[in-house]
Amino acid sequence: MPRELRLIAPRQVALVSYEDAPLQPDEVRGQGILSGISHGTEMNLYRGTSAFADNEFDPDLRLFLPRKGPAPAGALGYEWVGRITEVGAGVCHLRPGDLVHMLIPHRETHTFVPENFPYRGRIEALPADVTPEQAIILALAGVALQAVHDARVKVGDRVAIFGMGVIGLLAVQLARLEGAGWIDAIDLYPARRGLAEQFGADRTLDPATCDVGYEIKTASHHRGADVAIELSRHYAALNEAIRCVRIAGTVVAGGFYSGGGTALRLGEEWHHNRVTMISSILSIRRGGASVPALGDHGGLAPTPDY
Repeated sequence: MPRELRLIAPRQVALVSYEDAPLQPDEVRGQGILSGISHGTEMNLYRGTSAFADNEFDPDLRLFLPRKGPAPAGALGYEWVGRITEVGAGVCHLRPGDLVHMLIPHRETHTFVPENFPYRGRIEALPADVTPEQAIILALAGVALQAVHDARVKVGDRVAIFGMGVIGLLAVQLARLEGAGWIDAIDLYPARRGLAEQFGADRTLDPATCDVGYEIKTASHHRGADVAIELSRHYAALNEAIRCVRIAGTVVAGGFYSGGGTALRLGEEWHHNRVTMISSILSIRRGGASVPALGDHGGLAPTPDY
């Protein structure tokens, strides 16, 4: 029997067996190849540090409210890549062997209606030259693309990007495609800073060995980055992003933050420099839909395995 990963309690997961139901005419079934883990959203759920641990989100009010009772056990998952193995008689655009990508739980198989899939509408086969290893970062590429869109990078802008994980490395490339004139990439780890330079960053900075805000402001004639994009999900990095932008600059916060933001000093640069801070979250239809096309035009280099 196939298995799925279930969250039983904070830091407690189990592989649970399930049965695939008989295939309906409007359904297809896929066999999983890779299932991607989100280091922000999903790991916070696993650790019990997510905002959803003690609260419920009211979708109508767009408001977190105290949870009534314990958090329910549920499926974990972020993005999934698999090949179609069975196709219902009423499905014409997919066939066995097609590679597909979906935002669904960690499961060995998935049975779904491709014409009416949540958040995506119609599920299409990925191009034949896309590998599973490339496809598994499509949602993360959507996060990076949305953050760069929200930053509204203009031609010639100085951009500072914090956090050189997969999303940050993609954001470096996307910011350059948007016309950034100078890109500072900030990360604690030398290997990640080296990759950022390979992918187009003009300079890398180690926040453990320098004052990032000071270095960026003293190197620019108008005293700061036009835009900072924070993708590490750490409050200290978000505060440093605020420190590094010019007067009336913009900070895009694209991380899934947890707990209280004690490292944020909102009475300092944020207040005195009139900094605009924008929360960025993946928009499936707006951000994710255009990501595969970037690869078609050679715009994005594949990110390496860590």
